[in-house]
Amino acid sequence: MSVFGVDLSTRMLEQARRSHPGLRFVEGSMTELDLADGELGGIVAWYSIIHVPPEGLPAVFEEFHRVLAPGGHVLLAFQEGEEPLHLTEAFGRSISLVFHRRSPRTVGELLGQAGLEPVARQTRAPVEGVERTPQAFLLARKPAESD
Repeated sequence: MSVFGVDLSTRMLEQARRSHPGLRFVEGSMTELDLADGELGGIVAWYSIIHVPPEGLPAVFEEFHRVLAPGGHVLLAFQEGEEPLHLTEAFGRSISLVFHRRSPRTVGELLGQAGLEPVARQTRAPVEGVERTPQAFLLARKPAESD
């Protein structure tokens, strides 16, 4: 089994390589993964889709479907809600960062439209003093060829 990470940010890749020197990390986009069709057994997108505008989410899920092997799974974590959060300051610095909060039901519907079957959904309250919004976790599966 081969595990690797993909990120758009050079700085995040540098941090990942420092933290996990035995793993491979490559620069790339969730909308255009440099992988063959059906190459992956699973995908973990942990708080990754919060950076994708709503109109871009279908393309991400279509790409996940393309690179997943039949029977493969995708696990998503994201902030639950309807409105985006725009931060202009963090850690004492001026920034411009938008977190796209999502409805688990809507994410499940978009996964279904991309050919991925939602298998499980979990939500939890925010951790007091750490998080601002409820958190959602969704597991979906690409149907096996025998399904």
